[in-house]
Amino acid sequence: MAKYLVIVESPAKVKTIKKFLGTNYEVMASNGHVRDLPKSRLGIDVEGDFEPKYITIRGKGDILAALRKEVKKAEKIYLATDPDREGEAISWHLYEALKLADKKVYRITFNEITKTAVKESLKNAKEINMNLVDAQQARRALDRMVGYRISPVLWAKVKRGLSAGRVQSVALRIICDREEEIEAFIPEEYWTLEAALKAEGQKKAMTAKYYGKNGKKTEIKNKDEVEAIIAQVKEAQMVVEEVKKGERTKKAPLPFTTSTLQQEASKVLNFSTQKTMRLAQQLYEGVDIKGNGTVGIITYLRTDSTRVSEEAIAQAKDYIAKQYGENYAATIEEGKQNKKKIQDAHEAIRPTEIARTPQLIKDSLSRDQFRLYQLIWKRFVASRMADAVYETTSVKIAAGEHRFTMAASKVKFEGFRSVYVQEDEEKEASNVLLKNLEKGDKLILEDLEPKQHFTQALPRYTEASLVRALEELGIGRPSTYAPTITTILARRYIIKENKNLYVTELGEVVNRMMIEAFPTIVDVNFTANLETLLDGVEEGHVKWKTIIANFYPDLDEAVNKAEKELEAVKVTEEFSGEECELCHKPMYIKYGPHGRFQACSGFPDCRNTKPYFEKIGVECPKCGKDIVLKKTKKGRKYFGCINNPECDYMVWQKPSKEKCDKCGNLMLEKGNKLVCPTEECGNIIDKNC
Repeated sequence: MAKYLVIVESPAKVKTIKKFLGTNYEVMASNGHVRDLPKSRLGIDVEGDFEPKYITIRGKGDILAALRKEVKKAEKIYLATDPDREGEAISWHLYEALKLADKKVYRITFNEITKTAVKESLKNAKEINMNLVDAQQARRALDRMVGYRISPVLWAKVKRGLSAGRVQSVALRIICDREEEIEAFIPEEYWTLEAALKAEGQKKAMTAKYYGKNGKKTEIKNKDEVEAIIAQVKEAQMVVEEVKKGERTKKAPLPFTTSTLQQEASKVLNFSTQKTMRLAQQLYEGVDIKGNGTVGIITYLRTDSTRVSEEAIAQAKDYIAKQYGENYAATIEEGKQNKKKIQDAHEAIRPTEIARTPQLIKDSLSRDQFRLYQLIWKRFVASRMADAVYETTSVKIAAGEHRFTMAASKVKFEGFRSVYVQEDEEKEASNVLLKNLEKGDKLILEDLEPKQHFTQALPRYTEASLVRALEELGIGRPSTYAPTITTILARRYIIKENKNLYVTELGEVVNRMMIEAFPTIVDVNFTANLETLLDGVEEGHVKWKTIIANFYPDLDEAVNKAEKELEAVKVTEEFSGEECELCHKPMYIKYGPHGRFQACSGFPDCRNTKPYFEKIGVECPKCGKDIVLKKTKKGRKYFGCINNPECDYMVWQKPSKEKCDKCGNLMLEKGNKLVCPTEECGNIIDKNC
């Protein structure tokens, strides 16, 4: 009979760990949390000492009963939940729910689910870390207070099932702020000039880029300027003024953290953050490898550390030396870390066994598991390899008082690039044509090609760039990025089209209300400071109830104020200006989960509904009918003719009543300016003038 009981979170780990420990150990799973705050009420004693009131999660009774049965038989109980705040809290909840105070109870953690790591964890068993537990309790209480106090205010104001979240609301604001920047952005014209040049005896032309005048870098702002430069350059002799040859190195990438894995998987594999984390969880918990049984093939997936164990470094060095050569192995440990608080108890995300190559286990993995594992494996191997080295050549060419430049490079030593080339790495130009040029060489001008450009607004966020922004701003932690994005997508506050994230009408309404009524909650710096305080709880410097006690009174005051002051702007039913075509009663504007629609005032006798399109008071330039505010199927706003599909007029920015005084097109509103949509025209009018 088993003497020892090991309790893990996930059933997927049970079989793997049981195999490592043998018959003296019984391994069971809690299936995540067994206790939580009640769903029907706040569950925190705000009148007293802010003590949470935990209850058994519905459906977990049978699991707890089975665990209690095994607890009675066991000499020792090992709590082996995940090695982070959430895992520590689950262990503590198990300790309380199973009443283990009179038992020999030990907390064990492992960064990877391998035989060595699991056995080692038993040798280093410890007590539950209450600082980690308290940090999780503080986060849970803060999130519960924000959600349960603010959501009813939003519901009452907009008449629909909205909800707010502490981190989600800040993420939504970040996306909304970017959308406003894009809408207000005014493109500025600029030009580039390229010269096609040949040296004596060359058949293929080289491309040089215009640099500037009189040794200074010069921007070409308009067509007149570029034409003046072309006229002067055509009259001048093109002469090589300077040739510089050298070397540069490109450093090997750091191994993956949670954030960088999500970003790279999005760019390279087109995975959502949620999908990346789901697959990584599977690789961590264990997959059935032919000939080896079930084994975890990557280390723990929630980490913001790039640290790697000495053992893994040594294994990587030996592997790289054998497979690629001694000179490909990194010689020194790169200690670069994010200056912000990191969970350095964890390692970076890496394969548990470097010799377990992706191709070796491809048949044991699903297609997506293989692609993600391959990305992790290659990134880790590359991180332990030598830097890449390039030979560089840069050439400066004089044309009278004007200067052009050419630059090229070629790989001298592949280093880490023999394994891993990042998605956004620039393509290296060959320097074959430049290597024979010398100072004083005269060049033949074949052609001059001017190109008109317009400055671009900042791009819309993707899941990858939003994760990067949240990390840089200190919003959330590795375990929160994916759930945050998943939540605001599920609530239809934002939608995703071709990787880009767009704010819906619903998202704009919620964001405006949050900024108006709860500015502190959606303040980036305030939220980042809260994260720092939670780190302080984890380190034992801050009492968790102190954070709650300082936070709640301000929240309570803001909620009470919002309930009174926002009542005056509560959305009410209004006549749409149309009558029902079925019963001829007035149609009213109503609000549903996806925005506004028209419904018959004769409800419930008449249940007629139809889309509501908001007229903006501007006539369609194509057919003269009304332009209205519409939304795509996914919820993105645009402006189009009400006579669609007969008329196909549509634009993304709001049209103005004013027409362009140069070309006659309808002007579009961008911030405090009116912009002509015709690129050839580019007319801009300041509305304040």
